Amino acid sequence: MEEQLAKLVAEVAQLRKDYDASNTAFTEMYYYLTIPLMVLIHAGFLAYEMGATRTKNVLASGIKNILAFAFMVPTFYYFGWFVYWAFPTGFSMTPGPSEISGWAYAVGAANPIGEVMGPSLADQATGVFWGAFTLFAATTASIASGALIERIRVVAFVILAIVLGSFAWVLAAAWGWHADGWLVTGWGYHDFGAAGLVHAVAGFFALGVLINLGPRIGKFNADGSANHIAGHNMPLTLIGLMLIIAGFWGFLMACVLVPGESWSWNAVEYTNIYGTPITLSALTFNILMGFAGGIIGAWMVTRDPFWMMSGALGGIISCASGLDLWWPPLAFAVGFIGACMMPASYRFFEKLGIDDAVGAVTVHGTLGLWGVISVGIFAIGYPALSGDAGVATISFMGQLVGAIVMFLVGFVPGYVVSLILKMMGVLRVGEAAELAGLDPTKVPSSAYPEGISPSAVPAE
Repeated sequence: MEEQLAKLVAEVAQLRKDYDASNTAFTEMYYYLTIPLMVLIHAGFLAYEMGATRTKNVLASGIKNILAFAFMVPTFYYFGWFVYWAFPTGFSMTPGPSEISGWAYAVGAANPIGEVMGPSLADQATGVFWGAFTLFAATTASIASGALIERIRVVAFVILAIVLGSFAWVLAAAWGWHADGWLVTGWGYHDFGAAGLVHAVAGFFALGVLINLGPRIGKFNADGSANHIAGHNMPLTLIGLMLIIAGFWGFLMACVLVPGESWSWNAVEYTNIYGTPITLSALTFNILMGFAGGIIGAWMVTRDPFWMMSGALGGIISCASGLDLWWPPLAFAVGFIGACMMPASYRFFEKLGIDDAVGAVTVHGTLGLWGVISVGIFAIGYPALSGDAGVATISFMGQLVGAIVMFLVGFVPGYVVSLILKMMGVLRVGEAAELAGLDPTKVPSSAYPEGISPSAVPAE
């Protein structure tokens, strides 16, 4: 009897070991696949922005995106990841109640730093989870990039990208995504797909920079009226937008916590970052419904192909905060409403003298805030965090407070850092270089060395 019991215990232990190994391998592969999918976002931004520029600035716009991606990797490794784990409770940097949070994890007390931030057979999944977060950081920098094309200096942009991608949005994530974040525990803030802490932060960071950067030469007339400065290749821009949308499947996949790892909420259920249940089925329903609602809404109010594809992205952003909560027809409606807001929001900022070359402040900033607020309208009373009775629940006031914080965390550093760069004389290229084009004066190279058909180039 004792031998049989010992054999049974040994078999159960082996089964558990096999399960843990299989789950670790699956988890590692799951997050690993989100990374190349999110790289599509950057391929999309590259095509989108190059198509939206004039022929004289194509390569300069591409260089900004490539450098933003490259600089995010080491800066997020050295201090961006630290900010996420160290700052959830505010500036006190004290550990919160969850198992894997706070200052202790950030400095390696909860896990040996060699296992957390370097190759280790004892920790196979943290690196790819970090990689997913790093791609989030790179996404924020690319969001802001498009608004600033054709006149910002490369060095100034790199500095701003590092501030945004490896500090500003990470601080917002520590407060509004981390289980111990004061917005989550104190206000019931809910932002599953990061409409606020990625999109709104990046969009309003760009707004802060644009105020100091100023409009492109020729954008506004003496009476304040605006001129349309067309990019040289609308099909390339539309393809870029579709690539961004394809990449966002990876972005949103990475917002899901797979069960069974040390940082998972439990061993059997998929959860969101807050520990409440989520399924890939729910994501599929609601991403596609928000996508469709965004395109249809933009088509109905503009009939413009650029805004239709921006509407597809805007529809997903509008739904992002509540993708784990929406009934699919409601996801469609939220995306539709967001897309209908876009033209009015763009015109509002344009009347204020803001030259946002690709509408990033509107698509990511305005609709990011709408995504946060929509949860406070349509999902009041849902638990904001996994736990027993007494945990904070979603409320309109909590989402409103979160939206205000996201605006400030984006706008303030964007404005302040760009103002300092402006005072130093390094924010914007000189007038002669801008008129001649950044490719021949700053790269120097030509995107089309054999020329391009004059009929294919919009009149300036």
